[in-house]
Amino acid sequence: MKNDKILSQITDFCRKADMAESTFGRRAVNDGKLVHRLREGKRITIDTLERIQAYMAASMAGGVPPPRGLQVPPEKRDPRGNFRFFENRQKYLLFVHTCSEKRVIADRVALELASIHPRPPALRLFDAGVGDGTVLARVLRATHQRFPHMPFYVAGKELSLEDLRLTLEKVPDRIFEHPASVFVFTNMFYAEAPWLTPASPAAAAATVWHEVPLRGASSGEFEQQIAELRPFLEQNWRAAISPRTAMPLYERPVVLVLYREDHRFLLDSTIPRPGQTEANFDLVIASQPYRALSSVNFRAKRIIAPLARALRPGGRLIGIHSHGQDPGMEMIQAIWPGENPFSVSRHELLRAVKYELGSVGRDLNFNAYADNRSIFRYDMEALPNEVTGTIGTSTAFAAWNAAVYVAQIEDDRLTEMTQNGRTLDAARDVLRKYNGLWFLDESYVISRRRD
Repeated sequence: MKNDKILSQITDFCRKADMAESTFGRRAVNDGKLVHRLREGKRITIDTLERIQAYMAASMAGGVPPPRGLQVPPEKRDPRGNFRFFENRQKYLLFVHTCSEKRVIADRVALELASIHPRPPALRLFDAGVGDGTVLARVLRATHQRFPHMPFYVAGKELSLEDLRLTLEKVPDRIFEHPASVFVFTNMFYAEAPWLTPASPAAAAATVWHEVPLRGASSGEFEQQIAELRPFLEQNWRAAISPRTAMPLYERPVVLVLYREDHRFLLDSTIPRPGQTEANFDLVIASQPYRALSSVNFRAKRIIAPLARALRPGGRLIGIHSHGQDPGMEMIQAIWPGENPFSVSRHELLRAVKYELGSVGRDLNFNAYADNRSIFRYDMEALPNEVTGTIGTSTAFAAWNAAVYVAQIEDDRLTEMTQNGRTLDAARDVLRKYNGLWFLDESYVISRRRD
């Protein structure tokens, strides 16, 4: 809001209330020179503006202060055509195994390790959507290399049972190399998972808390015991679809805690207990945690702002999402001209998060960085002879699958187009033009100042 508009509102209010402008400033924001500064062109924060508007609204006859924070209308989705990551197993697995995104993201996240300052009793890391666990496993290798003798508290949120199984397959090697580790997995919402506490009292009472001390001293022994959890997970780790919004949600909140039994004494103060959990994370990974078409208010209020609140002093949240403007989008726009699912930039998202947090975010730094630092590239991995000359059907299909997965094209739209040969022709054209296929992601960092 421009200064002249704010001044106009304040002047009208003071005239109707028969109040001096200095008195208004003191009563609204405890600053008698507020109006004078505004006339000089000084800027004010969003939090100060909200306090001004709240004071004027509350002073009116029958007035109430405006609601604080972003307004997020329900995102009603069609369950038939909606794109949901955890239900697109074939697309997801083909994308993961043909593109280097997971490795490149892990390398980008590992750069943040030099800037964190862990405190006793453990380094605390949270992955907001572990997927198949590839990024988490790679980051933990780098974390072990940098902090080889420090206990780790590693928490992750994942709704998909299939993805959790893939993640658990990577735990034995990690817990063998770094025995002083506690792994915690949950299916709770983003606003609940860092604290392992459901917002609903009914859901909190129904929480399934399962602690598994792993016996033995080899990755093979750990793997066998983790494999025995399959019946428990199949019974409890279930997802449902909301009848109101068609969005996925858990049937029952579950917390799974894994650690080595021979390190229980050392990890006693790190192992979480029901009703005695905290967030306070040194590093939060938010890699592709939202749909490309979700609104900026939804991303900020429901996902990134709660994760930012979970940072401890000196902690860092790194967010990563697709950027577009790459050969992958060129392939998509050859079929659907004008298609642009990546309409929310990191700058817009960080402004919304800062607004949502208000005064709570005063000790946070919001770092969008310049493009040459924020934006990075990953490739579809193929042999040189697979993308030159005659491009085979399998290579063209893998490229098309990667493009539609990144762009999050719904199944209903894909069915209409894959019945003709235009999709593979578009894939071959892009592969020849660039001698391969690559995509762009962008990153941002929210950090909490150290005490």
